[in-house]
Amino acid sequence: MTDRLTSTQIAWRAAQDIADGAYVNLGIGFPEMVARFQPPGREAIFHTENGILGFGEAPPAGEEDWDLINAGKKAVTVKPGTAFFHHADSFAMVRGGHLDVAILGAYEVAETGDLANWSTGPKGVPAVGGAMDLVHGAKRVAVITEHVTKDGKPKLVKRCSLPLTGVGCVTRVYTSLAVIDVEKGRFVLREKLPSLSVSELQTMTGAELVLPETITDLIVPEL
Repeated sequence: MTDRLTSTQIAWRAAQDIADGAYVNLGIGFPEMVARFQPPGREAIFHTENGILGFGEAPPAGEEDWDLINAGKKAVTVKPGTAFFHHADSFAMVRGGHLDVAILGAYEVAETGDLANWSTGPKGVPAVGGAMDLVHGAKRVAVITEHVTKDGKPKLVKRCSLPLTGVGCVTRVYTSLAVIDVEKGRFVLREKLPSLSVSELQTMTGAELVLPETITDLIVPEL
């Protein structure tokens, strides 16, 4: 396979599109990494479903306060203005449309914007969780993911084969090979690795890529 971005580089690229002052929820696991790469001069306000708004970065090892955790059970810190509230109030914020961005991981994303990011298979999870609220409560839903599975199958497909988290909810996908928008039920290629041809990218994508007049090189720092 061609050169590809690391998980850290994908997270960095996604972070560049978060506006200053945006209210942001990051999915458990890989998406949490996005918080490490806020661009200079910008500060997002991070929300977690278990009831914290405006929390800070992870504390140094050995200095964790395990009463202060995010939804992924990882230790966080407080900052001036950090707010704590009931779990139910947290989901009222989500369902009430008060989050600007949700960034989630994915097993599959369909060209229609459908998202599958949970599974009941051998290594699955017991339920869809709060993601189903996030994908329809946040004003913008983005996905960060590898472009293909470990056995080389496309993760960007015409129709999802796994249980859906949400229908028509994803607007942008940041992968290890490209940045792709979902527009009018189609995948629109915005950026790709300069070492990768469009035809090569298409062979690794399970639905047709729409090609705009300008496709930007996907350039990220060494991280």
